[in-house]
Amino acid sequence: MFCRYFSFFSLCLFLPAQRRCSLGHGSSLHSRDTTSLPGFQNLTMGYNKYLRPYFGGEPVQIAMSLDIASISSISESDMDYTATISLRQRWTDPRLVFHGNKSFTLDARLVELLWVPDTYIVESKRSFLHDVTVGNRLIRLFSNGTILYALRITTTVACNMDLSKYPMDTQTCRLQLESWGYDENDVIFTWLRGNDSVHGIEKLRLSQYTVERYHTLVSKSQQETGSYPRLILQFELRRNVLYFILETYVPSTLLVMLSWVSFWITLDSVPARTCIGVTTVLSMTTLMIGSRSSLSKTNCFIKAIDVYLGICFSFIFGALVEYAVAHYSSSQKCAAKVPEEGPANELTKEMEEVNITNILNNSITSYKQKISFTSIEISSDNVNCSDLTMKSHEKIKCVLRNKMHRIIGYFTIQNPGNVDHYSKLLFPLFFMLVNVFYWAYYLYF
Repeated sequence: MFCRYFSFFSLCLFLPAQRRCSLGHGSSLHSRDTTSLPGFQNLTMGYNKYLRPYFGGEPVQIAMSLDIASISSISESDMDYTATISLRQRWTDPRLVFHGNKSFTLDARLVELLWVPDTYIVESKRSFLHDVTVGNRLIRLFSNGTILYALRITTTVACNMDLSKYPMDTQTCRLQLESWGYDENDVIFTWLRGNDSVHGIEKLRLSQYTVERYHTLVSKSQQETGSYPRLILQFELRRNVLYFILETYVPSTLLVMLSWVSFWITLDSVPARTCIGVTTVLSMTTLMIGSRSSLSKTNCFIKAIDVYLGICFSFIFGALVEYAVAHYSSSQKCAAKVPEEGPANELTKEMEEVNITNILNNSITSYKQKISFTSIEISSDNVNCSDLTMKSHEKIKCVLRNKMHRIIGYFTIQNPGNVDHYSKLLFPLFFMLVNVFYWAYYLYF
C-alpha cells in the first residue's frame, strides 16, 4: 500500500502544475498548493535514469566535497580506521533544466527515479548508510539542471601502517573515492574547492592521535577494464606519546634505577642483592609482556618501544650478572687465602728450626704455583724466550705462555670490591648515553 501511494505521489510531483491528482475519497491538491515548475514535465517525457547525462557525448563532471564528522577508532592490529563522513556530489543534467532561479529540495526517496554516480570507497572493509529516522540522503535540484546529492556514511577503511617507530610514529592514511563502472570517458571526478572541499578534519579530537596535515589529490586507477577517475584525501596522524611515557617508559626506567641499588649493598648480603635482581628482572618481563599484548597481531614489527624495553631488560639483567661475578671473585679470593695462611703459621712456629735457604725455596715454590695455568709452570713474570739454546717449538710455546698470562691478568679481578665501585659509575653513564642515542634517533630520524 505504501509503495502504491509513493509511486502516485512521485508521479504527481513530476506532472505539470495544471493537472490535479486525487488522493482518495475525493480529496484533491489544488493548483495553489502545487509548486509550479515550468518545463518540469520532461521528467516524464523521455527521461531515462539508466543513461548518464550527455550519454554518447562528453563525460559528466562530478565535483565532490567531504565533511568528516568523526574518526571513532584507529586499530593498529587490524590496520584500519572507522570514519563517519558526509559525501556531497554535484553534477549537471541538462534533462532537468527548468525556468526560474530557485532550487528545490526533493524527497530523498525520489533518488530512485534519477541517475546518480556509482561512487564507492576504495579499500573499504565495511560501510553502511545511516537510516535514522529515514535514509540520510539529500537531493536538491537547481534550475540550471545541477543536482546536489548528499549522503551520510560510516565506513571502515584499510590503512597500511609502519609501526617500526611505535609509539613515536606518524601514520599516513587515505580515503579514496572512485567510480565503479564509469571510466574516464564517461565521468570526471574533481574536488569542488581543492583542499577547502574537506571540512571538519581539522577539528577532530582523537584519543591517541593528532591530525598533522591533510591534502587532496586527483588521480586515476588503471584497471584491466579501463582507466577510472579517483579522488584521494590523504591525512597524517601523529601519535600522542605522553600516554606511553607514563605507562611504559617511566616504569621501565625506574626499574633500571632500582636494579642499581644493589651496588650499594655489600657483597656479603646475598639474600638482599639476589632479591633485588630477581624482582626487577621479573617485573621487567611482566612489563614487556603487557606492552605487547595490546598489539598482539603486529608482533612481526620490531617497534621502538620493544627496543627500549629490551635495553632496560639488558641493564637489569647486567646488574644481576654483575653481582654474580663480584660474589664469585670474592669467594675465590677468600678460598685462595686459606692455604696461604696455613704454611705461614707453620713457618712462624718453626722459624727457629729452618734456615734462610729453606725459606727462600718455599717462597719460590709458592710463587710458581700461583702463576701456573693449565699445568704449565711459569718460573717468573718475565720469561726470556730469546735463548739461543731453545728450539723453535719451545720458543713458540714460551711466547704463547707469556701472551696468555697477560690476557688472564687483564681479566683477573684483584679486588672484587672495585666491581661495585665501577658499576656505580658505568651503569648510569652507559644508560644515559643509550637514552640519548635512542631518543635522538626515533624523534629526529
